[in-house]
Amino acid sequence: MIEATAPGKLFIAGEYAVVEAGHPAILVAIDQFITVKIAPAKQAGSLLSEQYSDFPVRWTRQNNELVLDIRENPFHYLLAAIHVVEAYAQEQGKALRFFDLIVTSELDNANGRKYGLGSSGAVTVATVQALAKFYGLTLSKLEQFKLAALAHLRVKANGSCGDIAASVYGGWLAFTTFDAAWVHAQKGTIGELLQKDWPKLSIQPLTPPEDLRLLIGWTGSPASTSLLVDEVHQQRAHVAKDYQQFLQASQLCVEAMIQGFHANDLALIQTKIRENRHLLQALSRITGVAIETPALTKLCELAETYEGAAKSSGAGGGDCGIVIFKQKSGVLPLISAWEKSGITPLPLHVYDRKEDDL
Repeated sequence: MIEATAPGKLFIAGEYAVVEAGHPAILVAIDQFITVKIAPAKQAGSLLSEQYSDFPVRWTRQNNELVLDIRENPFHYLLAAIHVVEAYAQEQGKALRFFDLIVTSELDNANGRKYGLGSSGAVTVATVQALAKFYGLTLSKLEQFKLAALAHLRVKANGSCGDIAASVYGGWLAFTTFDAAWVHAQKGTIGELLQKDWPKLSIQPLTPPEDLRLLIGWTGSPASTSLLVDEVHQQRAHVAKDYQQFLQASQLCVEAMIQGFHANDLALIQTKIRENRHLLQALSRITGVAIETPALTKLCELAETYEGAAKSSGAGGGDCGIVIFKQKSGVLPLISAWEKSGITPLPLHVYDRKEDDL
């Protein structure tokens, strides 16, 4: 039995802007995982995931036609990852084989509700890693990322692939996404594409200050990242000037925060967390998209009462908020205040992937 695990992720800063090539974000990998197990099979294979057996498939309308939205269903990412890795394996002279594949997930609660920890990215990465082992492929971390990103593009997802980077590299990361149009335009083999430099792509590990403490709260309301990003994208043309100002301000804010990591300056990091929250609130106002829900506002306001710098994480609309503290000051009182307000503190920690899995 071959096994691979990939951690979930949380966005710390740079949300929404990061989907535009070259605009930075900061992410962190967390110690909850998706595990993919593969065993050889004969004549036919199988895919099994207890977590996703009754996963809802969202739909929308395009030109008055009902259209299924496959981007929130992890099985589509899993199937895309299988397609991409097997195409690459064939290029490397490997004969395709049957296999049974089993997925288990820690990225949701006991009732199957999503925490917003990047399950689609983690299942894609774990599938890439497990299949690479199954077919005897040696892949660098960057090659793992690129194969998983190609799978992501096959699903026509609109995210940044930052969750994929966090799942592959672990720890704290500064990330800018690649030019997807350039990738789509490339001809030739997958192997050739893996060896090229992808324009705008940057994945940079960060070392946090020793006295930085990360706390994560869950509002109990799952959100759809794909649909929220769609809503913002649909408004871009109508608010083009304001949107460009948001992108520029986000870039300056996140770049300054990255310098805070390099300079071991926790106060600067906290200041920029608060600034990024205000930028996202401004984006919400100009687009009409509900990024910071009332529950997330409560989460952040309580955190600020106890000297934490807080904001929504990821696309918002529910899910999680994050707080950056200095050491342990205010953590226990905040946890108690959150619980009284119906916010669930998540016992998550940063996961550092020290070694290559392959």
